[in-house]
Amino acid sequence: MKIRPGIELANLTDVGCERSQNEDNYCYAEPENDDEMQKRGRLVVVADGMGGQEGGQIASTIAVDTVREVFLNGPEDDPASALEAAYQSAHKAIQDYAREHRELTGMGTTCTAAVLKNGYVTYGHVGDSRLYLLRQGIIIQLTRDQSYVQQMVDNGVITAEQAKTHPSKNILTSALGSDSAVEVDFAEAPVPLLAGDMLLLCTDGLHGLVDDEEMLAATTEDSPREACRKLVDLAKQRGGHDNITIQVIRIERASATVKEDSTAVGS
Repeated sequence: MKIRPGIELANLTDVGCERSQNEDNYCYAEPENDDEMQKRGRLVVVADGMGGQEGGQIASTIAVDTVREVFLNGPEDDPASALEAAYQSAHKAIQDYAREHRELTGMGTTCTAAVLKNGYVTYGHVGDSRLYLLRQGIIIQLTRDQSYVQQMVDNGVITAEQAKTHPSKNILTSALGSDSAVEVDFAEAPVPLLAGDMLLLCTDGLHGLVDDEEMLAATTEDSPREACRKLVDLAKQRGGHDNITIQVIRIERASATVKEDSTAVGS
């Protein structure tokens, strides 16, 4: 697959230490045509399926394939509109598949997708896979987990530290395919990117066992490819009880439309 200059990309997925199948999925995509590339940008996605081994694997595959297809062939020029259309199409496709295969009723998936275009990143998010921005020695979680424990943190019932080990930490409040309607969180505004910035997307098989500062250290000290391997190995050393997927993108050249002193990150 062609990757145009301007970024350094690495990704890695691993079944982990306890699962027999990998229910995670991921992709990177950019249009083959240069004019289309200018209109659409680049797409990065991670997804973590649920609903049993077969159901989870199918749900995450449908989500990633559908988001990629809509991105490459759907609305042009506006990444937010493209992602919104992609998520709704993926949600419906998973539900339609489950209706045709009753044994897979209840299957669903998380999905975190980011579009890089003209020096900005626009993202959409369902579930508890995450997108981070790493800039000048700081790591910022751009997405907010759609989970039961995150709701408890927001309501002051438990602390963020307690949420890390709470027995209900894997219960999601939204997922593609699992309810009649899906609640997708989108970036309120595109986030400007600077040369040297890094984006990290991962499933909870990674961020559930590796903390933010460890992600920051690995991506700062190593190349994206080496960082992916180091972080996956660290999660496995700590038990690797779930599938583990990570994508790391280093921005090598900032767009001329973004000032180099910009520090806004949005949410």
